Amino acid sequence: MAVILPRDIRAFLSGYRGLTSSPQQTESSDNLEFYRNRLRCQPDGLLVEEILEQGICFPILRGRIANRWKGDYLKLELGHGYIQWLFPIQEDGMNFAAQRLMPHEISAMRADAEVMRRIVRAYSMMLDFFGMRLQSEEKGLVGRASLPGSYSARYVNLLRAPHNNLRISRILKCLSELGLEHLNAGFVLHVLNEQSEHAELNTPFIRDSMDRWWANCIRNDREREWVAKVISKVRSGRLVFTRQMYEGVLEGRRQTMEFPTELLDRSES
Repeated sequence: MAVILPRDIRAFLSGYRGLTSSPQQTESSDNLEFYRNRLRCQPDGLLVEEILEQGICFPILRGRIANRWKGDYLKLELGHGYIQWLFPIQEDGMNFAAQRLMPHEISAMRADAEVMRRIVRAYSMMLDFFGMRLQSEEKGLVGRASLPGSYSARYVNLLRAPHNNLRISRILKCLSELGLEHLNAGFVLHVLNEQSEHAELNTPFIRDSMDRWWANCIRNDREREWVAKVISKVRSGRLVFTRQMYEGVLEGRRQTMEFPTELLDRSES
């Protein structure tokens, strides 16, 4: 029986076919200007570099102290306005001061190397918030946070704060829109390895978000179907998806541009 995908996922996979925008929206480039460090996000009033800055906090600037967001988990957990600015998609959100991602912005952002570096930095900041780290941008390889044991509390927060599931869906959609879709399978398969081999992040709510939303934030049909088959085999108990397998399939994709079928064939035997 075919799985009925959530409406927002169907819209995403269709490329938002039929989506209309007002003349004001089509002329606006707020997301592009923000990622070019020219426009302050609202309601926080910060430039993108002020959010992504990972160095020592600066002295008082313009009457306030410039904050370091990475590692400030309370700020990232309780703040809600920033996520639409850091990860814009062609959908409206709850922050009405943020603009929906416009098609003309997508091409301009993809063509700007500095913008793309900032997108990856934003993704890395959120991975740290989730208790993870980007080990290889080329492969999309994700691992646990680097400090021993530091991932545990972040995993617990991910289980206890389900609004982060929605954030992850937005992040993955944004990465896909901006030409970084290869990172998405790396994230999803890392979570699958944690569930399968280590019984981490393995609640029904996380599994539902992963199986219905996250794993479908991949527009490449072959890749999305491959990921779905691996998840199905893990869920049915036919496969334990180990870290060695995870690293192996990402390396295989790097070499051949496709996930290897051998894993699926082997798990059938």
